[in-house]
Amino acid sequence: MAMLIKRSEYIGSYVELSQLPEGDLPEIALVGRSNVGKSSLINKLVNRRNLAKSSSTPGKTRTINYYLINDQWYMVDLPGYGFAKVSKNEKEKLGRIIEVFLQNRSQLRGVIQLLDIRHTPNQMDVLMANWLQNSGIPILMVATKADKVSRGGRQKYLNVIRKTLKLDEVPLCYSAESGEGVDELSEAIAEIVM
Repeated sequence: MAMLIKRSEYIGSYVELSQLPEGDLPEIALVGRSNVGKSSLINKLVNRRNLAKSSSTPGKTRTINYYLINDQWYMVDLPGYGFAKVSKNEKEKLGRIIEVFLQNRSQLRGVIQLLDIRHTPNQMDVLMANWLQNSGIPILMVATKADKVSRGGRQKYLNVIRKTLKLDEVPLCYSAESGEGVDELSEAIAEIVM
């Protein structure tokens, strides 16, 4: 059953792992390429227009952003990976932050990896998916921007993602524009955090 989200608030943006909120509330992390739609997904899920700020400039999110949902769990937006316009040093630093977070955060209950349905997963997507599949952390693969491809053509795109990432299941089809997949996403999160 889809979770009813009554309350959502932005808690803060952090650049150091030592700054992250303390306590033992469960956390669900969002990972994905820059510009894949993480902010839009958060806003649609909590039914608020501007809780998570989305940027027209890909690669803008270089912090770990925390959102408290229903005073019970956190949605954690990790920095987008793989954007070309940041320096090699910056990419490596962001990669380390993501990796250390995923390896060491005891409150982490699950990870949602977002993939743009229109694009074949790139090397960074494959590395992230492989790492997550070997981590033992529950993962949900979500193909975003489903409204950008025809309903009839979706299966072809989803199969490309599934084969490229060697997934057992086809990713959840999702659109922040139309709301498609929101209930399924909400149900999957509820299973993990409740």
